[in-house]
Amino acid sequence: MNPWSIWTWPWATTMDMHRRLMDSLGEVDETVARDEPEWTTPNRVVVDLAALRLRDFSVAQEGRHPALVVAPFALHDAALADLAPGHSLVETLLANGGSRLFLAEWKSATMETRLHTIDTQLAALNVAVDDIGPPVDLIGLCQGGWLSLVYAARFPRKVRRLVLAGAPVDITAAPSALSTASNPISRIMIDELIRLGDGLVRGRHMANLWPRELDETSRVVESLQLAGPPATDAERRAEAIFTRWDRRTLDLPEPYYRQVFDWFYRENRLAVGTFPALGRQINPQNLHCPLFLLAGARDLIAPPAQVFAAASLIAASESDIETAQADCGHLALLMGQRTLTEEWPRIARWLAK
Repeated sequence: MNPWSIWTWPWATTMDMHRRLMDSLGEVDETVARDEPEWTTPNRVVVDLAALRLRDFSVAQEGRHPALVVAPFALHDAALADLAPGHSLVETLLANGGSRLFLAEWKSATMETRLHTIDTQLAALNVAVDDIGPPVDLIGLCQGGWLSLVYAARFPRKVRRLVLAGAPVDITAAPSALSTASNPISRIMIDELIRLGDGLVRGRHMANLWPRELDETSRVVESLQLAGPPATDAERRAEAIFTRWDRRTLDLPEPYYRQVFDWFYRENRLAVGTFPALGRQINPQNLHCPLFLLAGARDLIAPPAQVFAAASLIAASESDIETAQADCGHLALLMGQRTLTEEWPRIARWLAK
């Protein structure tokens, strides 16, 4: 490895992202309509807010403590948690005793919701938790993970246990494909994204910047953890569903996007204990709830060090913190057959305690 790579990598990556954005402007198909998410597991919408839908996947009204899966409000929709048979986190949790299970499905931003902020998302999440009935177990996926940690620190009495899967927490703990946003050149891209979206950050533009394999077949095989290119009818169906999900992108509100960029990726406020949340400055060091951290060894979005840093930021005892590292990349943490079979049943058992 070139010894200078550690210093030049962020700059080179940012320049490449800027080039891809500029190159993609004439390539976006404006006629592609946004399809509704597809769901593998039966569910019903129990709360419908401007920012989110609360979906109820429960198979019983009583029993275990309720668990709420918090999807990321980023590039793709919440169906990543219930993608296809054999590739569904929801399916896995229900099969391992999670009888009361809910999902926070963030809505794509519109001109009516273009001024939403992180506080807007937290307030909507708070309504969902109150409707379920606290305390709840939060399962935060990717960007939904750091938001869940912020929520738990803001409302500690409403969260019983906290799972963070592929969730960046301390972005200085290791370089990643997203934490290069601290480079000042990235501000040019932010401004351009917002200008192109008429005040919204359009998912179709973000998709051209998102880190991914050049070979789409490799992306499917890696994400779903298949033995090779899809060969069976079930694998081909899963591939088709994945492709449709991958094409469905969310638009984000400008204030929310800028706050994530500044507060989280540039200023690292969550890790240093200065993150503003609904009128208070929260510090994870005041959080005592049990914590489970799941990271992917080859995750470019949330490297293990960024995820596991949460263990040293909260006040829970060592016996209340568990970790697991799967041999996979980012998406495979949430939809890969092997990870769902080997890692998530353990998490389900931990939630049952």
